[in-house]
Amino acid sequence: MNISYDSYRVFYYAAKYKSFSQAAAALYNNQPNVTRIIKRLEAELHCVLFFRSSQGVRLTPEGEKLYAHIAVAFESIEAGEEELLSDQSLAGGSIHIAASGLALQGCLLRVLSRYRRQYPHVHIYLTNNSTPQGLSAVQNGLADFAVVSEGTVAPDSLEKQWVGEIQEVPICGSAFPALMQGPVTLARLTEYPIVCLAAGTSSHDFYSGLFLRRGLPFSPDVEVETIDQIPPVVCGNLGIGFVPREMLFGSPELTGIYLITLDKPIAPRSIYLFQRKNQPLSLAAKHFRKMLLSDVPSGS
Repeated sequence: MNISYDSYRVFYYAAKYKSFSQAAAALYNNQPNVTRIIKRLEAELHCVLFFRSSQGVRLTPEGEKLYAHIAVAFESIEAGEEELLSDQSLAGGSIHIAASGLALQGCLLRVLSRYRRQYPHVHIYLTNNSTPQGLSAVQNGLADFAVVSEGTVAPDSLEKQWVGEIQEVPICGSAFPALMQGPVTLARLTEYPIVCLAAGTSSHDFYSGLFLRRGLPFSPDVEVETIDQIPPVVCGNLGIGFVPREMLFGSPELTGIYLITLDKPIAPRSIYLFQRKNQPLSLAAKHFRKMLLSDVPSGS
């Protein structure tokens, strides 16, 4: 059958309110038109849908069966419309961000804090990913953005934009007091066990390249999956690690983690925003991107 959406819409409101006049008011129509449309629908379906009386209307058994299906459809449509309107007003909606631990500490937490205050009803999905995992999530449509450090060649389907940089420092536990006495060289650190992110991550590639450029071997003794695992591993005296300075909270006496001062500081690492090229973004995602990019230091 080729029955119009408008006919079913009129039927839905007439059945919902049990009144043709109330249905007409809800639809900004008039009662004669509602009556005419219902009669036409009954003719097309070859059955009576309403019992009419002076007290109003009520559904026939056939009308009840039809309403059970029509109500589900229209209520789903209304819910969808409300969700879209909510998204457009940022009274709802969601964003999914695949972030590396380095990016989270470097710039993302600061921006997300402001975003949350400004748009408290937007749901934020934040996943902890290595750079390759984050790029894959965006490429496969599992995340709106990846905010990660550079280190992996980005697919041509993604665009990237620089959003900041972060300085990392070496740290050690109480078992290595000689490293706490003053500036030490990177070569000195090779005499101790090294804790690093696993091979295949941008951090592993970064430090491998750093040591190689200094003509030094790089063979981590302990490999971890995420950067937040490094401080407790270092605190347990399993080796020397490298973390963003922002991750160091409290005095060494309380945390068991001691800062190592290098004679030549480690070069800052860049953080980038990745997204699919020509991919439409929700309003929530657009506002996040704008806020993140507005946080980029001037002159960059």
